[in-house]
Amino acid sequence: MKKQNDVILRIVARIAVVIILTFAINLFISGHHHPGGGFIGGLALACAITLLFLTYDIESVRDNIPFDFKAMAALGVLIAVFTGVGGMLYGRHFLTQAFNYFDLPLFGKTELATAMIFDLGVALAVIGTAMTIIITISEDR
Repeated sequence: MKKQNDVILRIVARIAVVIILTFAINLFISGHHHPGGGFIGGLALACAITLLFLTYDIESVRDNIPFDFKAMAALGVLIAVFTGVGGMLYGRHFLTQAFNYFDLPLFGKTELATAMIFDLGVALAVIGTAMTIIITISEDR
């Protein structure tokens, strides 16, 4: 079988993956005060990995991104649930968030909230679930 010359596809995919990952991080971080958050940020990151799967073979990408996506999904759900339970430990309702302002060296006065930890759990659950589904479908021949 003749090997295809897909140099242009690989170069464009590398550039597109960097752009998609940057956008996914922006969606994740801005989700507390603007549209976005863990779900859509995680979905965008899963799209970037899927683009790598389509451009390169799955085995090469899995060698370079050695995550167990099922464990990632489970860890994400646990983080999200325990973040919600955290408020209950202080006599508050489930998913009650706490926040405060901190003076960070590079960013200055920055608001940090427990909602960001919840969004991280949601993002990990979405990435893990989406990638598990995509890998499972790709293995079904």
